[in-house]
Amino acid sequence: MKTVLFACTCNAGRSQLAASIFNALSSASMARAVSAGTHPAPSVQPEVVRALSEIGIEGPDPQLLTPEMAYTADKVIALGCGDVPYLQTLPHEDWEVPDPSGQPLERVRQIRDHIQRRIWRLIAKEGWYKLRPVSALRFGPPREGFRRSPPPPDSAAGAH
Repeated sequence: MKTVLFACTCNAGRSQLAASIFNALSSASMARAVSAGTHPAPSVQPEVVRALSEIGIEGPDPQLLTPEMAYTADKVIALGCGDVPYLQTLPHEDWEVPDPSGQPLERVRQIRDHIQRRIWRLIAKEGWYKLRPVSALRFGPPREGFRRSPPPPDSAAGAH
């Protein structure tokens, strides 16, 4: 199993969104995400908690980013960490994502959705899909304007 580390400064916004969404969308047998911050906040930002709960996800509490976490992760993604010496020496990606701190809920939703799109691309690139049986999928009614093929001609009707 691969470990993806999402790191930021406070671990109360961006990295919480990223790790929580990653864990909800990826296959738990293939990859998992953890999040941490260089100066973790006492709690996750209320707007972030609400934005996650709207999509049925609950995130963990903030935690301190340690060198061990960074060194043992298979992939490190920084989301506004600033200069962290041990991160700079490791292969990592920098995702430029706005800080949701102090933003209205609508803006936090936009940030959440932006992160979710990036997470989908990462999961697709790495093949870490969470597969579900077809029976678990929900198919809605046909869209307006959708036409079904006409029924086949009744063979009995042509016999007259």
